[in-house]
Amino acid sequence: MNAAEVIAFAKERGVKMVDLKFVDLPGMWQHFTIPLSELKPEVFEEGLNFDGSSIRGWRVINESDMTVLPDARTGKIDPFMEVPTLSLICDVVHPDTHEPYERDPRQIAKKAIAYLKTTGIADTAFFGPEAEFFIFDDVRYEQTPYGGFYQVNSDEATWNSGRDENGRNLGYKPRLKEGYFPALPSDTLHDLRTEICLELEKLGIEVERQHHEVATAGQGEINFRFDTMLDVADKQMWFKYVVKNVARRHGKSATFMPKPIFGDNGSGMHTHMSLWKNGQPLFAGDKYAGLSDMALHFIGGILKHAPAMCAITNPSTNSYKRLVPGFEAPIRLAYSYRNRSAAIRIPNTGTSPKAKRIEFRTPDPSANPYLAFAAMLMAGIDGVLNKTSPGDPLDKDIYGLPPEEAAKVPHVPKTLDEALDNLRKSHEFLLKGDVFSEDMLTTWLDYKYDREIIPMQQRPAPYEFYLYYDL
Repeated sequence: MNAAEVIAFAKERGVKMVDLKFVDLPGMWQHFTIPLSELKPEVFEEGLNFDGSSIRGWRVINESDMTVLPDARTGKIDPFMEVPTLSLICDVVHPDTHEPYERDPRQIAKKAIAYLKTTGIADTAFFGPEAEFFIFDDVRYEQTPYGGFYQVNSDEATWNSGRDENGRNLGYKPRLKEGYFPALPSDTLHDLRTEICLELEKLGIEVERQHHEVATAGQGEINFRFDTMLDVADKQMWFKYVVKNVARRHGKSATFMPKPIFGDNGSGMHTHMSLWKNGQPLFAGDKYAGLSDMALHFIGGILKHAPAMCAITNPSTNSYKRLVPGFEAPIRLAYSYRNRSAAIRIPNTGTSPKAKRIEFRTPDPSANPYLAFAAMLMAGIDGVLNKTSPGDPLDKDIYGLPPEEAAKVPHVPKTLDEALDNLRKSHEFLLKGDVFSEDMLTTWLDYKYDREIIPMQQRPAPYEFYLYYDL
């Protein structure tokens, strides 16, 4: 849709308000709302101003004015607002020049796609993320100078098998690591996930499947169809919005936090990728697992830059509580055919060249999708341009490797600060084509250190009392 078409679309559907959404640096949607009467065609060219100093990781107070430019193509009816409301995803630009704001994640994703085209390698990058999540019945947390705790609960959690539920505990509660594909009545959230699917389809997001995931306590997965990189990042934002709001509609709480439960599987964001040019797939060939040389070099770039890239694809301190041995999280930087223990899996997609792709399994859904997908694309492009070898595939159960053999396989960072150090030392591949800027990366690093790493390091944790209080 263009500007005139989206305004007509809104009027036809009785829209009264227009919600303007944009994404902040950590990856959360921010919004403000105007009456439909204020959405004139010139708004799509001139934009609307807002205070950028109040957005995390953005402007300082003395240069706070910023402008949003609505993208008419993204117009959808918001399914959760009481008054009929048109939702538009916006780009953020400088108010005086309308140049893209270098810290706007969506603009960075657009620049990554533009850079891909300038290289001549390909003209289209398809991405397909699989973001897992938990749906809890109760979530409590608190942090004060003199105390702190968290507690999550779920009616289907295995730790509630002995709970008095008004004399009617029926006992159908998936055990730790046994939540994958159980049928009703153990799967208590089937209908809720179906409702999420139906809401996504109303928004034009094509759902492929939904199911309970491995962990107890309401872990789920819903897969929607792959798309071009920018459009799929927009869809990922809608996906998280719909999951959270459908859960809230039912008095439940959804989270994409990678590791909310100790001792069970965390939530990943396995991401499928392929490059195309002139409508033709470029990752199919006659090399290992039916891949092309380009695909192998793309893998080489991902594996080479993964230690730095994890600061963006796994951007929370909690991310590294998922990236530990024993919980299906790929911590070894290797690639393999059909092998889910490798950081990069080549799925068994049959004989069609159009289906040939790679799957990067390390990322998690706390990532900002625009930044994460742009970083993955830039790493892959760097691998293709430099013909980076991925080394030999590792067709073994990497989780079960003997220690001496496992030690020879590179691994992902063990903490967020280690990943940030890697990014600080090695980020040149992100700067090519002015996709990421030094300013943006410095801001990201400083934000993560000042707002997350240092506060986490300075606060006592409950488990420390368990370990050390009686010393």
